[in-house]
Amino acid sequence: MTYGASAGAAAAHAAVARAIKASGAIVQVEPDTFQTILNKAEKPLVIFAPGGTFKKNFQYLMSYRELIFFTKAASPLMLSGNVELIEAKQIWIPG
Repeated sequence: MTYGASAGAAAAHAAVARAIKASGAIVQVEPDTFQTILNKAEKPLVIFAPGGTFKKNFQYLMSYRELIFFTKAASPLMLSGNVELIEAKQIWIPG
């Protein structure tokens, strides 16, 4: 490994560490658990993005009690009318 490659790896690791620190704890849950948590929120804001390269999936993020919850589903989740939904181009989870 050359010096430049190790410096690049160190920089990439530092960027991931900063992203994790900035985003706080991200908790990955099953879609049914995500919906249970979503139903407890008063004014839920959900970020949605299509995902998957070979197998399509639907990705969702939401904040609840200072934690960020993330789920992937094979089909779109049925969200209630009180959910504010924002579609993103992509969801990237550090690590």
